[in-house]
Amino acid sequence: MSVISVGQAAVLGVVEGVTEFLPVSSTGHLKIVEGLMNIPVDDDSVVAFSAVIQVGAIAAVLLYFFKDIVRIVAAWGRGLRNREERYHHDYKFAWWVIYATIPIVIVGLAAKPLIDGPLGSLWVVAASLIVGSGVMWAADQMGRHKRGEDDVTFKDAMLVGSSQILALLFPGFSRSGATMSTGLILDLDRVAATRLSFFLGIPALTGAGIYELKDALGAGVGAAPLAVGTIVSFVVAYASIAWLLKFVAKHSFNAFVIYRIIIGLLLFGLLGTGVLNS
Repeated sequence: MSVISVGQAAVLGVVEGVTEFLPVSSTGHLKIVEGLMNIPVDDDSVVAFSAVIQVGAIAAVLLYFFKDIVRIVAAWGRGLRNREERYHHDYKFAWWVIYATIPIVIVGLAAKPLIDGPLGSLWVVAASLIVGSGVMWAADQMGRHKRGEDDVTFKDAMLVGSSQILALLFPGFSRSGATMSTGLILDLDRVAATRLSFFLGIPALTGAGIYELKDALGAGVGAAPLAVGTIVSFVVAYASIAWLLKFVAKHSFNAFVIYRIIIGLLLFGLLGTGVLNS
């Protein structure tokens, strides 16, 4: 019998779709909701399930940015065949995304026992939510927001891509929060930082989902819950992406900072009173 029911999978799909690209930590929210539904958060199949349904959110990114992705991939293909095309920004950007993904792949494979074990504790999630809020607030204040997407460099891509490691090691920090904050520190404007976060998330999250699929199916999660969770996360994530890009064009990240602090403190309270087990 599956450790996650179809109904629970649908709920988790909504949570994943809403939070994957908002800087509030999808992993943290999934762990909280799993705990409230008495799903064992440290079960290997549950950890794998969370990674697999991220593929639905990634599919939403692929669809939303389809024209941009086709343009970048086409430029990359032309550059592989024609040396003169290699000076095009889109060609270079494609390689930067590939290079910027390497650090998180190396750390993810090397630290997997820690990530699936002690670092997956809800105490870590609560602390990371609050600490990450401080980083996000400071980044928004420090950043001069003067550089657009066309100004992104190899250094920017590597630093932003490497910052994903923070969310990998400290669930609750938020992959989106870490990458957007790094982009702001590098003086990218909020829209450019957000879009760069999306593009860098595609290979990292897709790879994680494919890698974990065998563990999810082989260790206790049925195919039906996986399918439902993935489909729901796709639909909800698409709407979430559209909303976020409109929001960051006109607002600071302060609302997310406040929300994260509230959730972090609430989680500490639930853990301290025994309502949730870490």
